[in-house]
Amino acid sequence: MNELKLSKRLETVAKYIPEHAVLADIGSDHAYLPCYALLNGLAKRAIAGEITDGPFNSAKNQVERLELSELISVRKGDGLEVVKCGEADAITIAGMGGALIADILEKGKDKLEGVRRLILQPNIHAYHIREWLYKENYELLDEEILEEDGKFYEVLAASPGDKDRPYKGIDFEIGMLTGPFLSKEKNAVFIKKWSRELHHLEGIYRGLENAAPSAENQQKQEDILKRMKQLKEVLDRG
Repeated sequence: MNELKLSKRLETVAKYIPEHAVLADIGSDHAYLPCYALLNGLAKRAIAGEITDGPFNSAKNQVERLELSELISVRKGDGLEVVKCGEADAITIAGMGGALIADILEKGKDKLEGVRRLILQPNIHAYHIREWLYKENYELLDEEILEEDGKFYEVLAASPGDKDRPYKGIDFEIGMLTGPFLSKEKNAVFIKKWSRELHHLEGIYRGLENAAPSAENQQKQEDILKRMKQLKEVLDRG
């Protein structure tokens, strides 16, 4: 992967960047995504944010090597603290857990004024992001699920808007868990991911059945049984 050829997951993130955006890429690593966005005319300026020295220096060297320093500002800081209020109109956060991405958004939500697009790529637990978006009145515009190098990734694009629109006509909890767009489309990658998760939960449930009885185990069994029922419902639905 480099600034000319992104990984499949980052290519998917890039396609949701609005035209002529001022992009802030949080956790930018080597700044591949903002460099790609500038070189391909997806963004007019960008900010690459990193919290640790190694990735920050890698991003800075990459931007300088491509002579993009006047268009891409590489900044060191925690989450959205690298962005000034109103400075960016599109924000990408990729390659982290869903809970961490939601936490970054929550801690930096005062910086989101004027942002017209959030593009978020959690490695796991995308439902944390959906819950945050819903709570903060963001409308989920689209979702994609993909498999790369044996791992599953989801990409979520959202803007301020009608938070309820994507969940109309589906079970709300299932939509939060598996994605309102993804559970309607139900492509081969979606089925593979959630079938694997269902199999995993069935194994845990069998283990709890053989464990010593306790109130805690009983509650875990009930929670897992509920989740299994939800997954079977979405997988079995035609």
